[in-house]
Amino acid sequence: MSFFLEVLLGGTLAGVMYSLVAIGFVLIYRASGVFNFAQGSLVLFSALTFVNLTERGIPFVVAFIVTLFVIFVLVLLIDALILKHLINRSVITLFMATLGLSYVIEGLAQTVWGTQVHGLDLGISDAPINFFGIMLSKFDLFATGIAGTLVIILSLLFSKTRFGISLRAVADDPLAAQSVGIRLNHIWILVWTVAGFVALVAGLLWGARLGVQFSLSLVVLKALPVLIIGGFTSIAGAILAGLIVGATEKLAEIYLGGIIGSGIENWFPYVLAILFLLVYPTGLFGQKQVTRV
Repeated sequence: MSFFLEVLLGGTLAGVMYSLVAIGFVLIYRASGVFNFAQGSLVLFSALTFVNLTERGIPFVVAFIVTLFVIFVLVLLIDALILKHLINRSVITLFMATLGLSYVIEGLAQTVWGTQVHGLDLGISDAPINFFGIMLSKFDLFATGIAGTLVIILSLLFSKTRFGISLRAVADDPLAAQSVGIRLNHIWILVWTVAGFVALVAGLLWGARLGVQFSLSLVVLKALPVLIIGGFTSIAGAILAGLIVGATEKLAEIYLGGIIGSGIENWFPYVLAILFLLVYPTGLFGQKQVTRV
């Protein structure tokens, strides 16, 4: 039982890393109804920018602020060149735009920062600590604290501020929101900037664990089951689903890996997502669509 709890809690905490990536997708989906395929590229670009600044001797806090400024400039360029020209276009058009944008951002990162792998040390070791007889990763506990803080901040931002009210209005009915004076492209700029901030946090944590390299952009693939299970419109759902995915994939690897074969944790989340689609098509906390016929 002690080993089972250790695997369960360890996998649950590791799932927070998936949740951090999924939150960025949720933010943009709530504003535009589009799955932003470029979020993984934003994770890569922000992590590469930060690590290259720190390697040049810039202090951590200054590098973090400069990276946020670079992300904001990038978002302004994306809005001026792409987003503002696609207002009121179909969802598939916006999705294809983000798909192409992901390759542009990856190419830009490669051109500016090169292709070499960078190590990133956040000062948080991955050494296990004893938690009531259960060994847990100190890094995973740190990531859980970061994710919890982000959820609280974003929840307050979207529920207590004028920006949050405008975002909900745009999500419910973009045309009606524009008719009362809400500037859709301004909302998109703010949402993409916040998503860029979340991408930076996720990129630093993933970069510290795996190294800052181009495979970071592929974390979008692990975030997809999290979004399906939690619902594309819920930040809390993204966190909960990340915990579920992290726990179940570790348990499946330990208890089913010997029967089915190793590597089960790479594809088991997608099986779980398909099962959830059969029972909860909109996810655990997704917004149900009601259509009048």
